[in-house]
Amino acid sequence: MTTDDGISSRRTTIYDLARIVGTSPTAVSSVLNGSWKKRRISQKLADRVLSAAEENGYALNIQASVLRREKSNIVGMIIPKYDNRFFGAIAERFEEAARAEGLFPVITCTQRDPDLEVEAVRGLLSYQVDCLVACGATNPDHIAELCAANGVATINLDLPGGRAPSIISDSYSGALDLTNVILDACEKELGARAPLIFIGGRLDDHNTKERRRGFLDAHAARGIEVPEDNVLMPGYAPEKARAVLEGMPSRARGIFVNSTITLEGVVQWMQSLPPAEAAGMRYGSFDYDPFGALLPQNVGMVEQDVPSLIAALVARMSDLPNAPNDVTKVPCILRLPHITPAL
Repeated sequence: MTTDDGISSRRTTIYDLARIVGTSPTAVSSVLNGSWKKRRISQKLADRVLSAAEENGYALNIQASVLRREKSNIVGMIIPKYDNRFFGAIAERFEEAARAEGLFPVITCTQRDPDLEVEAVRGLLSYQVDCLVACGATNPDHIAELCAANGVATINLDLPGGRAPSIISDSYSGALDLTNVILDACEKELGARAPLIFIGGRLDDHNTKERRRGFLDAHAARGIEVPEDNVLMPGYAPEKARAVLEGMPSRARGIFVNSTITLEGVVQWMQSLPPAEAAGMRYGSFDYDPFGALLPQNVGMVEQDVPSLIAALVARMSDLPNAPNDVTKVPCILRLPHITPAL
């Protein structure tokens, strides 16, 4: 059947492409599902098939293709945020790595909402993903259980769980190093040897717990006691960080900021202070932003090593479904400014 302008309204099939290219439907199917190299089909023929598919508006019916194969070659990822440099880099690197392995990545954002996470996982399972990556999930074990019930392997990224392999940053060591940098700066540049403020995150969050532990251990090694009121965990939102700091009865000279999202609120608060008072403070941030690194009182940032995290993830994916439910910790990178501003 054709339309009034003479263009066929019937969907192009692999049989049409085979006729156009001058090859078999089996060869066309192999090119479209990515198995052509294993079948020793030439690059030249593969390119001709792909060009013909594009020129004729052919779209692969993924779900129908899945039913004809044991594997879908689809890998899913849930991610909590896009408006964060770390998670944005995770998503981009994951897509690149998956495609390099001949896989089709599907990523969805869940806004750190447990209900949205479950909804997203069920949606990805309906596409018969071969593997699901739970990145920064609020309840990774529940997600692993849902996937296991559908015969799908899971890997946790950023936050660990007990029912699937986990790839995470070494938050404890990164926080320990960053705390020492801030304490050194406060003592050397400001003459202040006093406990820092820790701000950002949630007490039930694994990464926050590990960073808090590194923060406290760095103080303990110097014989500095940290009052409970110095550890502020109102969440990550900038407005909450600013509100908590505004309510502090006294000013600290140094601040450990537990996220670049929280850093926005810290900077807003510091801008509201008299310039001389703000200049007499130092802070560092866990998570890296190249623009944040240029801020005047910033003495250091911890960058999570996204390329190494994704490399470890891909390596672990190749071991599924027999990979142990262990935790792989990837070291962080301590970023220091070339010039630390003086008073």
